[in-house]
Amino acid sequence: MRWYGIIISLAILFGIVIAAHLAKKMGEDTDDLINIALIAVPLAILGARLYYVAFNWDFYSQNPAEILKTWHGGMAIHGAVLAGILVVFFYTKMKDLCFRRWLDILCVPLILGQAVGRWGNFFNQEAYGYETNMPWAMYIDGAYRHPTFLYESLWDLAVFLLLLYIFKKCRYKTGDLAACYLVGYSLGRFFIEQLRTDSLMMGPIRVAVFVSFIGILAGIVLFYLNRKFEAPKKNL
Repeated sequence: MRWYGIIISLAILFGIVIAAHLAKKMGEDTDDLINIALIAVPLAILGARLYYVAFNWDFYSQNPAEILKTWHGGMAIHGAVLAGILVVFFYTKMKDLCFRRWLDILCVPLILGQAVGRWGNFFNQEAYGYETNMPWAMYIDGAYRHPTFLYESLWDLAVFLLLLYIFKKCRYKTGDLAACYLVGYSLGRFFIEQLRTDSLMMGPIRVAVFVSFIGILAGIVLFYLNRKFEAPKKNL
């Protein structure tokens, strides 16, 4: 868990630097970025833990002392993202800022942070897939397996580069980067998750697969709303 913590901390640091650059480019105050980060980072960590605990409640209800022992593992990125979105929504409402623009600013460093953070799974030897004889298989937990943490890291990096390209080279409307993030990340996670052996489950359904499907739909809806609101508006 020590390496995992170091990697996540570095991902957060790099993310704040990148977000500050984007905020300046989009004409936003970096003081607002710092305020959002100070609130969102701890709540995102809390959200990631609560999300994981909620979908493993059979275990944690019998072992409540384990809920606080995050060093034993058990964080879920979807819980962190949901908590972060809620923080941004309420902060922008309170400060009368453009919610969609801030989603654009933050989704770019977020997906890079996810790409970097997946390497914590490598050091922890977790988030791997089924056994396989593919030439890129990694020896994990006594067998050669799909390195699903590597698949997702590479996919997230590709989405990050796509968002940078859109930001620098394309004409886009406020909220389009966030929409592309939702569709891009969720599409990759939808397929990669089905190779994993440690998915959070809701009955027979892999939770991350279901949430990814919702993420794809949400991205499409947001893209439509961005077309509807031609000029940048405050608080979608």
